[in-house]
Amino acid sequence: MLLLGNVFWGLSFPIIRAVEMANAAWVPADSWFVVTYTIAPRFFIALAIVLAIQARGGFRVTRGELRQGMILGIFGMGGILLQNDGLRFTDASTSAFLTQFYAVLIPIWLAFKLRANPGAIVWSSCAMVLAGVAILGRLDWARMRVGRGELETLGSSLFFMVQILCLEDGRYAGNRGSKVTLVMFVWAALAFGLLAAVTAPSAHALAAPWRSAPWVGLTLVLGVLCTVGAFSIMNIWQPKITATEAGLLYCTEPIFASLMALFLPALFSQWAGISYANETATVNLAVGGGLVTLANVLIQFRRPERPRAAP
Repeated sequence: MLLLGNVFWGLSFPIIRAVEMANAAWVPADSWFVVTYTIAPRFFIALAIVLAIQARGGFRVTRGELRQGMILGIFGMGGILLQNDGLRFTDASTSAFLTQFYAVLIPIWLAFKLRANPGAIVWSSCAMVLAGVAILGRLDWARMRVGRGELETLGSSLFFMVQILCLEDGRYAGNRGSKVTLVMFVWAALAFGLLAAVTAPSAHALAAPWRSAPWVGLTLVLGVLCTVGAFSIMNIWQPKITATEAGLLYCTEPIFASLMALFLPALFSQWAGISYANETATVNLAVGGGLVTLANVLIQFRRPERPRAAP
């Protein structure tokens, strides 16, 4: 099920890039409205679907489900906002690979929490990830800088790490994933809806995209598959395994994203009337993405253990 969720997330990268390009037809491309209005509609669609599905069983949630859903919603909002804005400045495949940086951060956080040296494998994985990030971001060694898109994507990974750890938290073991998802979508829809309204340059900018069939179609796919499908799968099925195992499975997301970015952009361009070229399998993508993925796979073989109590 988590692999299926990764297929949906992989699909979201080229779709989000296409929707942002379509939004830019009505407002300046550098506007935050382009980003927020890519996100807000998908969560309103997702919320409407979840409300319809759960209507018969009622909407009562427990205190634990409310708390967990709020945490997932808040940190999910931060991660998605940074990730979507970063997609304006980097390739979809690069963004997908950099997003999985959390798979290395999780065991490092566990080691820090348990006050134990994570070991050579963890440090080696960190070095591999840093090298992969530098290659993917085409780091300019003379100026020592990585682009805005890469930095924002790495920042989003921190927020997604909190989501993964929250789903593993034993305090929420009895929570129903469907209710947690409902709370999460309520928070995300309201927050992003408010951001879109605040950043909108005019009422016309809010209404114009809905007259475009390609924009509506792509947004519906984002709402149904990449939001309801992906997040429902994550919230229901991830708690059944460990956060470290989940981190390994989530490493397949950039593989699906990269494969889809090889042919979907041209199809979206023809349909939506935008200029979005297919990506190519470059050396930077193969080497940098390979290092990041290999590091995340390698780190699964070493997990920090809780130190034994002194006699």
